[in-house]
Amino acid sequence: MNFIQVTDIGIPELQIYHQMRENAFKEDGSFIADSPKVVNLLLEQDIKIRSIFATQEYYDRYADLIETKEIPVPYVASKAVMEKIVGHTIHHNVMMHAIRPLPTPLASLGDQIIMLDEISSTQNIGAIARSAAALGVRSYLLPQQRPHPYARRAVRVSMGHIGLMDYHLYEDIFGTIRTLKALGYRVYAAEVTEDSTPLSQVKTADKWVLLMGHEEKGIAKDILNVCDEVVTIEMEEGIKSFNVSVAASIVIYRFKHSF
Repeated sequence: MNFIQVTDIGIPELQIYHQMRENAFKEDGSFIADSPKVVNLLLEQDIKIRSIFATQEYYDRYADLIETKEIPVPYVASKAVMEKIVGHTIHHNVMMHAIRPLPTPLASLGDQIIMLDEISSTQNIGAIARSAAALGVRSYLLPQQRPHPYARRAVRVSMGHIGLMDYHLYEDIFGTIRTLKALGYRVYAAEVTEDSTPLSQVKTADKWVLLMGHEEKGIAKDILNVCDEVVTIEMEEGIKSFNVSVAASIVIYRFKHSF
């Protein structure tokens, strides 16, 4: 492999590693992945790579994996140079510039889907992706106007597991839920209501969608009204809720082990 040694921090092609923060996507769908665990997991997926920016130590340690991949531009630099380009201290030795996979058509998603309403935190989006992938749910449905699942922090928090999932971005939640029902899914909303079904008593359908709401506001009543069933995690009296990513993990586990 013909490495490009970097000593000049002003190379224009490397500025993307500084500029790509959270939702700042290029028109070509670029995203940045950080750290060996994240980069290596994504390298094992069918993702188009633009460049890797790493220390020689990284390339040496993972030579067997790197040599199996088509990497157009393999930049190599000291960690000090990497930090100057990124603009802050880093605790890893590799970054990757790649193109996010195209969204999957709604009708082509799997039989089990995790769906988000108005989640605003990229950290929660990444954490939910990691838990869903770990529990065997590989379809992710997110609102188009909210943070992208390949936002830099979401990718990092997911530990690269977003690369294991198909995703679809929807515009209208009501129309999307109607379409999902027509496709044979039963849509469950996770929310605390007076008539919600305790999670331990839920009988999960073969094809299901689990809808998670906003971190603070939850799911609006008009959205709950178009879902098939509302489920609630039983909690101790006086405890209002779990973090949304924790709640998603608990409900997904129960749905996957329904009896």
